Amino acid sequence: MSAALPAPEVSILILAHNKAGYTRRCLDALLLSTLRPLEVVLVDNGSTDETPQLFEAFEKRATCENIAVQRLRLDQNLGAIVGRNRGMALMRGQYWVYLDNDVLVRTRSWLEKLRAVLDADPKVGVVGAKLVYALPPHDIQCAGCAVTTGGQVIFSGRGTARTTPEWNTPRACQTLISACWMMRAEAAKKVGELDERFSPVQFEDIDYCYRLRAAGYTCLYEPSVEMYHFENVTTGRTAALNYPYLTVKNGLKFKEKWKHAFTQEAGPLDNSWTWAQVPTVKLEDVPEKLELLP
Repeated sequence: MSAALPAPEVSILILAHNKAGYTRRCLDALLLSTLRPLEVVLVDNGSTDETPQLFEAFEKRATCENIAVQRLRLDQNLGAIVGRNRGMALMRGQYWVYLDNDVLVRTRSWLEKLRAVLDADPKVGVVGAKLVYALPPHDIQCAGCAVTTGGQVIFSGRGTARTTPEWNTPRACQTLISACWMMRAEAAKKVGELDERFSPVQFEDIDYCYRLRAAGYTCLYEPSVEMYHFENVTTGRTAALNYPYLTVKNGLKFKEKWKHAFTQEAGPLDNSWTWAQVPTVKLEDVPEKLELLP
């Protein structure tokens, strides 16, 4: 990291374990962001592919664009939660961003817009973007989340048109997914690290939003920021992880920990929704140049 670059206002944390093809697209798109200066913390979670070389090359490119880069190499895959916790310790900005390595910038001013939401209300602890699929018509993958009265997590808007009025209004929500969100650093420091009881992954972000809310903050969904998301590349397509098992196991942990909260909220009923089935979007299906929004 170059000491000559000014202290960043915004720090972005990107964690990767293999899947260098997706990470390359993520980092290339990140350079399209309009906010500068900027800090990017890259955590290599024990990758065995070309991820280390990819991170090194990105640092050289980014430094020329007023982006400070910190790289952390872990000798083995410690899981997404531990990896993020290690990365959080390096973040220097006033605003902390989680960005999955399968997310691509669509709204170039995404950082300014998310920061403006936090600046407008000190009670907001975290704000999340509208996540859309990378293939036309770019339907919604997640527009914030709801939690049912029985503790099931719903991806709001999943599979619906990105222009649907219901999902184009900013709103407070019960929780968010961390594929792309911005936190107030002081709020994150108050709440602390991700709960490693959910290791290696799954439900740690849902839990974190409940912890932020328990500390007096709100969670907001901001539809003016759209980001492309391949969905479940970071975890769900990792062969070593039994993703369905982890989802059930950590879902039960979440219910046990937060039953006292979600049963008292005005969440949807368990039988009022179904999980929309959408086609899997693969890297090779997506063109190098995607539509960008200002």
